[in-house]
Amino acid sequence: QPCWREYLMTRIEQNMVVNCTCPISECRAQPTTAFIYSIVSSEEIIAKYEKALLRHYVECCSNLTWCTNPQGCDQILLKDGLGYGAACSKCSWISCFNCNFPEAHYPASCSHMSRMTCAKCNHGFCWRCLKPWRPNHKDYYNCSAMVSKAAWQEKRFQDYNERCTFHHHAREFAISLRNSISSIREMPKIKNLTFVLDACKVLEQARKVLAYSCVYSYYNQDTESMDIVEQQTESLELLTNAL
Repeated sequence: QPCWREYLMTRIEQNMVVNCTCPISECRAQPTTAFIYSIVSSEEIIAKYEKALLRHYVECCSNLTWCTNPQGCDQILLKDGLGYGAACSKCSWISCFNCNFPEAHYPASCSHMSRMTCAKCNHGFCWRCLKPWRPNHKDYYNCSAMVSKAAWQEKRFQDYNERCTFHHHAREFAISLRNSISSIREMPKIKNLTFVLDACKVLEQARKVLAYSCVYSYYNQDTESMDIVEQQTESLELLTNAL
């Protein structure tokens, strides 16, 4: 029994307890939950074991997922019938169910978000021809593409990136403002600030849409539809700034 206890506690600590088998190589028997409860007495270890079981269950269910709030949230979300995103009932964060981006990103599509440059693998490419730098690209001056095209592409990216970053910062301001008003509302002399809180929520959502509209516009090549999108975006930005 002490050997089993040590073995199971180690597997739980290493997050490898799910589907673990008997330590004898020839034996494929798996310890049951009841057996683990009878062997392991530590409440802390048991709590880790139960969390591992819950994680495994959520990962196995195609209609379940965890809330993707980067600030941390342990809420489980149901995908069925909720489209590509839904607000978490615990923290109100809106997740995207179709890609790995941490939040819903309407009107930008999932393919738009996945096409962003990867900062982790440091993929390098030429600004002139947009082809990978290795293994065939010699150096910048050997590229046959026109410099003007490269300069235009770079300037276009910088413009949209700056606009997107601005709206994200403005969204953070709206969130900070809403939190400040929420604390002020607790004061005895301030009775009702609900309309101001609602305005902050609308402001936050509008900034989010404007930020991801920049991503959508950058990747969209349909000139006719983009004229309409740009007009609507400009109108929304004017109204948002007024708010």
